[in-house]
Amino acid sequence: MDNGDEGLDPITPLVFLSFLQHQSGRNEELTSELDALARQLKLTTDINCNGVDGDAEEDGELQTDGHFCYNPRDHVRDLQPAWPADEDVLRNVAAGLIEIADQLENRMVAQAAENLINKLQSSPLQQWKRHLSEEVDRMLKAGLEPWLEQLPRERMVLVLTMTLVKTVCERVPRLLQGLFSSALQCMVTLTAR
Repeated sequence: MDNGDEGLDPITPLVFLSFLQHQSGRNEELTSELDALARQLKLTTDINCNGVDGDAEEDGELQTDGHFCYNPRDHVRDLQPAWPADEDVLRNVAAGLIEIADQLENRMVAQAAENLINKLQSSPLQQWKRHLSEEVDRMLKAGLEPWLEQLPRERMVLVLTMTLVKTVCERVPRLLQGLFSSALQCMVTLTAR
């Protein structure tokens, strides 16, 4: 799965997924879409044993090229920062973002979600990132609650993007796969400004 996450650390998609899973049990179709996305993320982080769960044991067998299985990351693992693969840590980070998102003005998010749904349903996938960015920018310019304006811009953008995506996907779950990828791309772009 290409998350378009170049520029993002490998944990951001997992935190975003945890954020979206919060209280999604009420919508069976969304839960099914989130489960499929979780399986895809697990596959992409585990590929070649060098993702978040990269502790696969070597079996000592020769590979088709005649060499033993070797992962150079095994030798530099102690030098690399450890990513918090613990699901409890991911849930705690997502819970903090959820707390902020819960305080957003529902009317503003509902209108932005409706605008975004209409645009996404009549646009090709390649334009979804642009539409999402425009709606997040529109919400930022619309004037936020004073307490939200005190947050760092990066956190505001992440919370608004995640909240908007969650609201859209709760209404139209089939948009999750494409919108998740577009949102990751959008987060890189919007937080870099």
